[in-house]
Amino acid sequence: MDPRPDHGESSYIGARRLGGRKALITGGDSGIGRAAAIAYAREGADVAINYLPEEEEDAKEVIALIEAAGQKAFAFPGDLRDQSFCETLVSKVVQALGGLDVLVNNAGHQQAIDSLSDLTPEEFDTTFKVNVYAPYWITRAALPHLKPGAAIIITSSVQAFAPSASLFHYAQTKAANVAYARSLAKQLGPKGIRVNAVAPGPYWTPLQTSGGQPQDAIEKFGEETPLGRPGQPVEIAPLYVALASAENSYATGQVYGSSGGMGQD
Repeated sequence: MDPRPDHGESSYIGARRLGGRKALITGGDSGIGRAAAIAYAREGADVAINYLPEEEEDAKEVIALIEAAGQKAFAFPGDLRDQSFCETLVSKVVQALGGLDVLVNNAGHQQAIDSLSDLTPEEFDTTFKVNVYAPYWITRAALPHLKPGAAIIITSSVQAFAPSASLFHYAQTKAANVAYARSLAKQLGPKGIRVNAVAPGPYWTPLQTSGGQPQDAIEKFGEETPLGRPGQPVEIAPLYVALASAENSYATGQVYGSSGGMGQD
């Protein structure tokens, strides 16, 4: 990407707010997931990431950054559209980390379309499998391992509240992510497990440049916000840290926006 996004590689400074925590972040090789992984490690957490096999080089960079922070790092490649992989992923992460305290369902699939007639059943299915089914499969597998004090975070989007015409199917999945957090928080609150969602606005990530936005819109991406620019992934990482931290122990069932002033309609 040009310019290269800032995930906090040089800029994020931790304060050990997640000391001793063990986290799984899906889509942790790039974008917001990468920023969260770097921040978690510098806050004292051991981190496992999931990524697509073709993103091996990016994943290696993240692992090196986690280890440079003095934390344990594990990477598990695989396709989240596969239920058996999602379930196996959790068991491998728990074995590698020795437990699980923080689950970040962050991986997403986004492709812009000009018209509903251009949306194929295969594309619709892929979007729902990655954005809705995978968090269900992974969370269900993780529940037996989560103890009181654990935190679950799902990445939704401003698209859940103000959907774009070109993101018809993606916006529906992001609305489902909001319901996921609000409903699951009510189920798991009595068990001492918190569930929250983050709803980013226009962040400068590969999700946008790999077809997530109409390509003629990329040059002006984010200019419609009051801040007049897209967000850098490092700018949202502190929110993921706060939601994983025991300091935020009374926050559950919430949706936290970070969209450069666009708000949530």
